[in-house]
Amino acid sequence: MGTARSALGRAGEERAIKHLESIGYKVVERNFRCSGGEIDAIAYDGSDLVFIEVKARRSTSFGYPSEAVDSLKQAKLIRSAEIYLADRSLGEVGARFDIVEVYFERGKLVRIEVIKGAFMEDR
Repeated sequence: MGTARSALGRAGEERAIKHLESIGYKVVERNFRCSGGEIDAIAYDGSDLVFIEVKARRSTSFGYPSEAVDSLKQAKLIRSAEIYLADRSLGEVGARFDIVEVYFERGKLVRIEVIKGAFMEDR
């Protein structure tokens, strides 16, 4: 990943976390890494445990940020969430997957969209 792209990703994650906390999410972990992949943030929204993928973009010329979370990325997130739950011995908890889209224009934040329950685990 190039430095400009990584900087955009880091800035997007920072802004996303601040926004989520401002609307009541309680962030318990950031950048959880495991053999299954990585989860940008894990938080509680009320009693729901939420696994969060953050996508930041400078424009929508290549599509909306959430469109980058394809079925392969979803499968990695689901597997990582399963590992997290097992590692923490959380058992059966209400959980969901949210995507946070962060839009920048000329280096400035212009919009944040939270897509609650963006996808589900197929069982």
